[in-house]
Amino acid sequence: MTAVAQSETDAHWMRQALAAARDAAQLDEVPIGTCIVVDDTILAVAGNRTRTDNDPTAHAEMVALRAAAKEATNYRLSDAVVYSTIEPCVMCAGALIQARVRRLVYGARDERAGAVESHFGVCDTDFLNHRIEVSAGVLEDECREMMQEFFRARRVRKVMSDK
Repeated sequence: MTAVAQSETDAHWMRQALAAARDAAQLDEVPIGTCIVVDDTILAVAGNRTRTDNDPTAHAEMVALRAAAKEATNYRLSDAVVYSTIEPCVMCAGALIQARVRRLVYGARDERAGAVESHFGVCDTDFLNHRIEVSAGVLEDECREMMQEFFRARRVRKVMSDK
């Protein structure tokens, strides 16, 4: 794992992922966004779509990986940098390994389900056949706040509907 190596380039692409997360929130999806870039060109941008698509695998990272592989006409994305607003779960981290992604940049940790640093260490374990360079904490405050605000509003709606 590498510490925050926040460059202006990383912040630029993370803003694209944040925009996708905001779009997902508008659909009442958990506001996570992902942007996949190769050589300063976007291959894919996506937000969570699990509820919209009735698909438990339609996390932002998975949706973006599928679109990027189609765009690249290759399931291997070995030159790709993936920007995700939140630390990927075990399913998404595993998919990043399978795609042979070069680098993962994420905003905020997910203490509950994150599988990169919080739990498992999927992206840099020595028992898998690929390791991913990881940078964490890029636009961390904005990424965390978007999630906190979404769940805060959801709790308020639940309390209001229970009355």
